[in-house]
Amino acid sequence: QVYKGLDIITNKVSPQEQRLCRHHMISFVDPLVSNYTVVDFRDKAVALISFHAAAYIFARDKIPIVVGGTNYYIESLLWKVLINTKDKASVAPGPVTDRKVQLEQLDGVELHRRLSQVDPEMAAKLHPHDKRKMARSLQVFEETGIPHSEILHQQQEEEGGGPLGGPLKYPHSCILWLHADQAALDQRLEQRVDDMLAAGLLEELRDFHRRYNQEKVAENRQDYQHGIFQSIGFKEFHEYLISEGNCSPETSALLLQKGIQALKQVTKRYARRQNKWVRNRFLRRPGPNVPPVYGLEVSDLLRWEEDVLKPALEIVESFIQGREPPAEPVKMEYDGNENKRSHHMCELCNRLIIGDREWAAHTRSKSHLHHLKKRRKLEAASHAAETEGGSGGTETPGEGSSQQL
Repeated sequence: QVYKGLDIITNKVSPQEQRLCRHHMISFVDPLVSNYTVVDFRDKAVALISFHAAAYIFARDKIPIVVGGTNYYIESLLWKVLINTKDKASVAPGPVTDRKVQLEQLDGVELHRRLSQVDPEMAAKLHPHDKRKMARSLQVFEETGIPHSEILHQQQEEEGGGPLGGPLKYPHSCILWLHADQAALDQRLEQRVDDMLAAGLLEELRDFHRRYNQEKVAENRQDYQHGIFQSIGFKEFHEYLISEGNCSPETSALLLQKGIQALKQVTKRYARRQNKWVRNRFLRRPGPNVPPVYGLEVSDLLRWEEDVLKPALEIVESFIQGREPPAEPVKMEYDGNENKRSHHMCELCNRLIIGDREWAAHTRSKSHLHHLKKRRKLEAASHAAETEGGSGGTETPGEGSSQQL
């Protein structure tokens, strides 16, 4: 939502709603900027929250409400977990000069080899296919001269730090987690896509494609991995947008339906990842530096007042007044014996799995169970063939020839 444009598909708050309450961090980055990062977001947001000038939120005796969304960005505001490298060039439209993006062009094997030479500890933790994280670790080393793992250790050892990062930036924080039954959530997300279409989504996509992406596609340099172009929904309509007017109406209609269904599927998948992130980073985070998380059930919108608004107001009022809220926070699920960096090689699936929890999930996955079932069938068939071949017409001692071993 920091980028200008694509207001419908990124679900930006309406101008009417913005007039009810002051909003920040919306529609201020040029869409052609592709090197805007979570560090840029963090730096601007922290400055807005600051005490240091009369216009800032704390200085006006107000409380910032951080609305998700993208939980990785929320985490960057709550904890000291990001690393500042050397001063970046100004964020402006034009060719990407970000060193991390350049490193991502390398082969994963080469990235892992380079990282192993300068930071073997980090190389051992990262999956060899995770090019983004390996590139980031290499960038940190190149631009600071210090191994990424060493900087992370320094953060963790600060007062209030823990195994997953540095201390809280704002110790007096609380998290309101709105969650819903999966079936209700899926239905609501599908309806949201239909509402987007009714609100003019296709016109927005066509206009944005014509102004910002058509020339890139023509020159085969479109990039759906960085900047606003990685937004959910834009790349799903790529085939429809580039073929519109160049194919039959029937083909165009089929590509449109394909895009709509892809948007619904990826939206539901993203919502699942968001909930998984909350559980892993907010509910299973070890150490003392975790704000209380209060769960609010939003499955039944007819009960919004009773289940969401009223308890949320009570929690926030208690939080402001420094007393215990009437609601109980969600219980932390942290397992002290869990190893998040353990390596497991699945010979069946030919995959490296990092982390105890991920390994447990993998062994229950459909793909792994399919391979396991397939191997057991092969073993059973092989055993049967060996048994039949080994019988060789021999007879059980003292029995008739009809009964073979």
